[in-house]
Amino acid sequence: MQDTWTTHLAEQALDQRHRGLWRQRRILDPDRALIDFAGNDYLGLARDTRLAEAQAEGARRFGAGARASHLVSGHLEVHEALEAGLADLTGRPRALLFSTGYMANLGTLQALCDDRTAVFQDRLNHASLLDGAALAKARSRRFHHRDLGDLERLLRRSPPEARKLVVSDGVFSMDGDLADVPGLAQTCATHGAWLMIDDAHGLGVLGALGDGSVGRVHGMDRVPVLVGTLGKALGSAGAFVAGSQALIEHLIQFARPYIYTTAQPPGVAAATLKALELLDTEPERRRRLDDLIARFRREAATLGLPLADSPTPIQPLVLGDSARMMHWAGRLRERGLLVGAIREPTVPRGQARLRITLSAAHDDDDLDTLLQALADLQREDACHGEAVTP
Repeated sequence: MQDTWTTHLAEQALDQRHRGLWRQRRILDPDRALIDFAGNDYLGLARDTRLAEAQAEGARRFGAGARASHLVSGHLEVHEALEAGLADLTGRPRALLFSTGYMANLGTLQALCDDRTAVFQDRLNHASLLDGAALAKARSRRFHHRDLGDLERLLRRSPPEARKLVVSDGVFSMDGDLADVPGLAQTCATHGAWLMIDDAHGLGVLGALGDGSVGRVHGMDRVPVLVGTLGKALGSAGAFVAGSQALIEHLIQFARPYIYTTAQPPGVAAATLKALELLDTEPERRRRLDDLIARFRREAATLGLPLADSPTPIQPLVLGDSARMMHWAGRLRERGLLVGAIREPTVPRGQARLRITLSAAHDDDDLDTLLQALADLQREDACHGEAVTP
């Protein structure tokens, strides 16, 4: 009998390759001098030896693993301290740790929503937000990107008796632009909806204290559900949800990805506590990052590079054609530069891009090298009659 599963997998792989969408993992050697313009280590904390030392000390004290879920025997003193620190950073009464940002979004939406919940999502929201609503069997109505008028129209048409939840990224991960959090909050207040913001790429980077695009400015009454991740600007791993006492207790009782998952390794929690300390005591990291963003955008504009309009460390260079984008990414790697190569289905067809990310760990020479390489590639395209257009 023919192995139908083997045939199915082979057909799917062949189709993915024919469409030029085959993904490959690259093994990175820390001893090879690649300048990382692809990761999300915005403050340069991931390689900070103080985090590594804190992680090692946490592992020595509490063990390499938590051994069980938070609700069994895995909730340790270091987890409790980290949740308190994250609540303080975001100006919320409580925070709840999750193993990943994906799980935080899945768990929160699964616990809050059901098939009677009306969910409204920005069209460019992260996949985990869409998947969370699907897991809850809630229908997501998707409003045009950052279009409050379209959201208003959808909310007006929703059943008045339905519980309404508006969901948006704080910083959109592929475009680097910002949600209009005040506008979303006002629209939600008008229609009796709750607002959930996933601030994965804003936390640590934006706000006067690194408290993100939401943080303390937009309080719990305006943004009742706030999600943040720890593996980007804070340089460690994991995620959290911050909000009211009632919200956090509800998630503890009903969020399946929280209930049925082993708690975060205690060494990772200890490293994140150290990252929160450095976020508070070394604001010059954020100032350095802001200076790099401003310089990169200024010089890229002089070169005529088609950058998307982003005020954040995420600087998308939209090339449009996937083959050209992959060629540029390969040539940059040959010159010791690692950039994100993004194509469909992560972004719509025709919007393939280099997702360039900046970090406080980059020095001026790193940026010079990147800008020179991009200028050279643009000249090569012009010589071949392939001018890059926004």
